[in-house]
Amino acid sequence: MKSDRSPRDMAISLLVLLIPIVLLLAFYRGFLGGDQPTTVDPTPAFEQARAAGAFPVSEPAALGDGWRTVRASYRTAEGGAVLRVGYVTPEGRGLQLVQSDVPPERLLPIELTEEGRPQGQTDLGSSTWQRYTARGNEQALVLLQPERTVIVVGDARDNELRALAIAVD
Repeated sequence: MKSDRSPRDMAISLLVLLIPIVLLLAFYRGFLGGDQPTTVDPTPAFEQARAAGAFPVSEPAALGDGWRTVRASYRTAEGGAVLRVGYVTPEGRGLQLVQSDVPPERLLPIELTEEGRPQGQTDLGSSTWQRYTARGNEQALVLLQPERTVIVVGDARDNELRALAIAVD
């Protein structure tokens, strides 16, 4: 028994289904910003960290346009507390700012993984930061101070990594 439907009929049926899907996807991406990360207000996390008084808290100043905060949290951890703020840079890459009073010998392997290795020093702003390799293709800048450790880590380019480190210094 032979079907009366031709391949042309099948193609027309598929087009009828695909056209609305393509139009909805274009509307979602073009008008609703479907590919853009959701931004959050980091102020409550910074205020909570300051109120706890576990370590001096520095909030990045003058980052400029294009920087978006996508995550912010303050939590107590074993041996201290940790403030984490995640950013998407103007180039669309990810960076994370970590401030903590957890001892560096415990904090660095957690944040940079066991593969994290020092790569030398760099002077940024008024402080000397340590360069580290981190997980995968990420790099990190670490500021070791007696009362806290500050880590800027991510897959962003060096200029954006430095910009965040200088803004928090």
